[in-house]
Amino acid sequence: MTPLSGEKSGRRVAIDVGGTFIDYVLLDENTGEIRVDKQPVASEVLTDAVLTGLERIAGDIGTIDQLLHGMTVALNALVEGRGVPVGLLTTKGFRDVLEIGRGGRKQVYDLFYREPPPLVERHLRREIEERIDARGEILITLDPGKLDVELDYLVANGVKAVAICFLHAYRNPLHEQMVRAHIEAHYPELAVTASHEIASEWREYERTSTAVLNSHIQPPVASYLSGLTQELERKGYKKPFAIMRSNGGVCSPQGASEKPVYTLMSGPSGGVIGARKLCGDLGFDNVICADVGGTTFDVALIEHGEVVEVTGMEVARRPILASSIDIKSVGAGGGSIARIDHRGSIAVGPQSAGARPGPACFGFGGDEPTVTDCQLVLGYFDPEKLLGAQISLDIDRARDVIRRKLAEPLQMDVEQAAAGVLSIVEANMSHAIRYMTVERGLDPRDFVLLSYGGGGGLFAARLAEELDIKTIIVPRFASNFSAWGLMMSDYMEDATQVLVRNFIADEFSAIQSTLNELADRTGFVIGEYGFSPEEIDFLYRADMRYAGQDYTISIPLDRQWFDDQRLFMEKVRERFTDAHRRLYGHGDLHAPMELVVIRCRAIGRLSKPDMTVWRGGERELQRPRTRDIFHTGRKAFTRSSIYERDDLAAGIHLDGPAVIEEWSTSILAPSGWRAAVDESGNILMTYLDK
Repeated sequence: MTPLSGEKSGRRVAIDVGGTFIDYVLLDENTGEIRVDKQPVASEVLTDAVLTGLERIAGDIGTIDQLLHGMTVALNALVEGRGVPVGLLTTKGFRDVLEIGRGGRKQVYDLFYREPPPLVERHLRREIEERIDARGEILITLDPGKLDVELDYLVANGVKAVAICFLHAYRNPLHEQMVRAHIEAHYPELAVTASHEIASEWREYERTSTAVLNSHIQPPVASYLSGLTQELERKGYKKPFAIMRSNGGVCSPQGASEKPVYTLMSGPSGGVIGARKLCGDLGFDNVICADVGGTTFDVALIEHGEVVEVTGMEVARRPILASSIDIKSVGAGGGSIARIDHRGSIAVGPQSAGARPGPACFGFGGDEPTVTDCQLVLGYFDPEKLLGAQISLDIDRARDVIRRKLAEPLQMDVEQAAAGVLSIVEANMSHAIRYMTVERGLDPRDFVLLSYGGGGGLFAARLAEELDIKTIIVPRFASNFSAWGLMMSDYMEDATQVLVRNFIADEFSAIQSTLNELADRTGFVIGEYGFSPEEIDFLYRADMRYAGQDYTISIPLDRQWFDDQRLFMEKVRERFTDAHRRLYGHGDLHAPMELVVIRCRAIGRLSKPDMTVWRGGERELQRPRTRDIFHTGRKAFTRSSIYERDDLAAGIHLDGPAVIEEWSTSILAPSGWRAAVDESGNILMTYLDK
């Protein structure tokens, strides 16, 4: 049994590396003690910053029993272009798949739109004479003796990683396996990604893109995780170390190093997993998860108690085939920079000041107005209390940079300019929520809004008013909630197999065999973490379509169907037809169907800490302080009550206008909103209909 499972895990620490801060949560399940902390991402070496904060919160690192880590290393390496030069080995005649893509224009009305250039220059895309057909049969056998010529060329041209993507390798990976073995034996200095290992699905362009992206970021991610693991061991930590994946599960550092493309949404995923647990405990099944960090605003959905996932995504305008929580990110965080664009209007983001130089009010050299600077000027923060007084905010510096960069050029006063910035940010955020709900046929009024991240509580009420949402939840220690969510995760391994079979009774044995094969493959990986077969759960899905269609709908499969052919055929048909009707308004139960892809997820369950250990204060409501706060919805300063969150006991409720402050953030309750503290210290805000 892995030390990460069981009833108690002693001292748990979760680390979430964001774009501006590293968040920490320490939970001692033996004593019930909870600590939270933040560390600016300001060190030249990320490992140093991570360990500095870890030692501050945990003391002796060797006394930690469980360590979980969400990170942006892979995402930053991709977005910032800090990956390594990549070479591509592909089937003869297919070197230009990466450049041709889908052949369409994603922004048809933008005359100046250009697709991002391929990560692999054409001369580094080398063709190999081999061929496997769509049924997996070998038409042209690969000659390993000719590989060295191509590999020598790639090495001579500075390539540090190689992606292998042969036609139809998802059906028969033999040739990719041969090439990988050859490279590992003769070119051990090269990082290698074989497409069938990272994206065993059809659609050649997306599969090639995924393999190339994985190779591109593999060395920097492996270097970071190797260095961090070594430093942890040197400081006495020798227990399991889990890395968060985009699908909401965790894996080993080795697994994350080999397949870093699976960790691109690692950080935001933790918050969504925590949201599912918290809102399930509170009795809410439909939840909009809104995470306002220092760099981005991330939105995800929980529908009917289940996290909404996708099987493919796009990062930095490049497609990736990988299971992931469906997260929409926009550049609207506390560090987002406000500027005057070419039209003479205020624009905000996606550029961010980060932790260094950071917002101007931090005093670290920032000279651009940010969202945080505007919030400070409008009274949202107490300058002496943010981050437990680790940072003393300079309101004069914030006013000066807003005046010089925004107010004077636009001939308005500082407060008007600051309020304009926040209104634009709120519009960008509400648009992201509408994209995830309204544009998918969902009504945001049927959801509650769970708001977290360092800036979540300051925007929640305004977003809820804009979207007509009546209930808001702000969890305890909201700015560290994504780190807390890491403790709710499990070990997960996903596998897929392309079939493309008519969905008829004669194909049932092949489908059944594939389901068992995928379960064996994923179960083996989870078993390597120390879980026995009885401790591993499996989830199955099938990508279905009507005959003649191109795209598919993914539907869940129930394990109890697998041993009964008639039951399986009937239930899958019913479920696909229902899904098609829900999405498109029509569906035919008896029309010819095709089963295109089968998916399997193996889960090794970890023990989950009790979220009710976060409790509110024990004191009665005290007479509040007051100060003027600008409310963008009412476009005016309002005298507002100021409360300390730690002083609010369970059962207390208060009416806006008010601000509830805690060490790392504030929660804004405008007029018309009532905030109540539940037994676990969460704040539930409800709109009072007049």
